[in-house]
Amino acid sequence: MSPHPPTAVDPSPVRETSPCAPPEVRLHPIVRLLDAFAYSSVLAAAVAAALSLAASRALGAPRELHWALIASGGTFIVYSLDRLRDVERDALTSPIRTRFVLRHQRGLAIMVGIVALALGPALLTAPPSVIALCAAIGALGFFHRRLKQYAALKAAYVSTSWVAICVGMPWIASGREEAGLWATAILLPTLAANLIASNLRDGEAHAVSLRERSLGANLWIGRAAIAVALTIAFLAPVGLESLAWIPFFEGLALVGFRPNERYGHLVIDGALLVGALATWFALA
Repeated sequence: MSPHPPTAVDPSPVRETSPCAPPEVRLHPIVRLLDAFAYSSVLAAAVAAALSLAASRALGAPRELHWALIASGGTFIVYSLDRLRDVERDALTSPIRTRFVLRHQRGLAIMVGIVALALGPALLTAPPSVIALCAAIGALGFFHRRLKQYAALKAAYVSTSWVAICVGMPWIASGREEAGLWATAILLPTLAANLIASNLRDGEAHAVSLRERSLGANLWIGRAAIAVALTIAFLAPVGLESLAWIPFFEGLALVGFRPNERYGHLVIDGALLVGALATWFALA
């Protein structure tokens, strides 16, 4: 018998690192900040606000900050709720974003509540037609979880919803019917191109049309939509031609398209933000 006492054995199971597991990557602080901006839905809200401001300035709509607040707040709520509710499927299509959402679920839920409280007074002081428009688009947003798996349908209804909110409210406020039609004709194909790139980026849509066509073919459809938007902007009346900055920057993003999450969010979606702000400043 050994004079030494037996070594204590830890009863807990042994933790082994799987050789297939990817190594832990320490991100640069700037990358982490950009991830937080994109994956927290703040980028989507900023895009909505900027598009609304650009449309208001182009249409000469009063209370432009009011419409921008409603557009950004509603967008933040709808997108955040979708990401909080659909974690399981998003883990397959957007794993980086899903990991961020899982780490910050409580904080995101609190932010949704705060934004909803701020959005309430802005909606209550809006005209009934604006309230009805927002209610219709908001109701559609709650079905996004089920509808987004169909690529063509997603590109159509999401781009239409964005235009309805970002152009629709300034359009109602300005009362300029013809100008509103021009703005819609410019932004609708631009946002459709953005959604086509989004489908290719996250693999979220499983429609037959996406499976059968190559990535390159779908990209050319998006680029063709941008060309249509730029052509319409070139033909638009004075004051509305500045909206061309939005499809211009989105087109640049599609030229160097990369099918990954960070490019999709920060470049493809960020191009809309840059283009909308360029339009707003050009019309100042």
